[in-house]
Amino acid sequence: MSTIHVKIVSRPGLELPAYETPSAAGMDVRACLDAPLTLAPGARALIPTGLRVQLPRGYELQVRPRSGLALRSGITVLNTPGTVDADFRGEIGIVLINLSDTPFVINHGDRIAQFVVKEYVRVDWESVDRLDHTERGDGAFGHTGVK
Repeated sequence: MSTIHVKIVSRPGLELPAYETPSAAGMDVRACLDAPLTLAPGARALIPTGLRVQLPRGYELQVRPRSGLALRSGITVLNTPGTVDADFRGEIGIVLINLSDTPFVINHGDRIAQFVVKEYVRVDWESVDRLDHTERGDGAFGHTGVK
């Protein structure tokens, strides 16, 4: 496990994203709200975090759901995983959706998602007329589970 340094700007008084255990891959991130927000069943909203980051080139910040929030309350990140690119400098917002049948209240400081910082590679496409053969071939969804 390696460590990188990432610059972060936060609204005053807001807790920074943090790992809850020594082996956690994701950092809990909190809502930054002026007033409680009620997310109706089936509704979605962009929740501000009050955070702006400067990632090193070659890294992305992934926004992922918190599994307990999804299981207990039906609240999840709509565009999972969301990607924050290294050249984005605006405030990070998180699109949450309420998949339950009851309203859900989000308060300032509530843990609403996780951040995972990942290194990535860039693709240089090579246009060809055909691809190498494999045993699977062009078998689609569920193909490997059918016997």
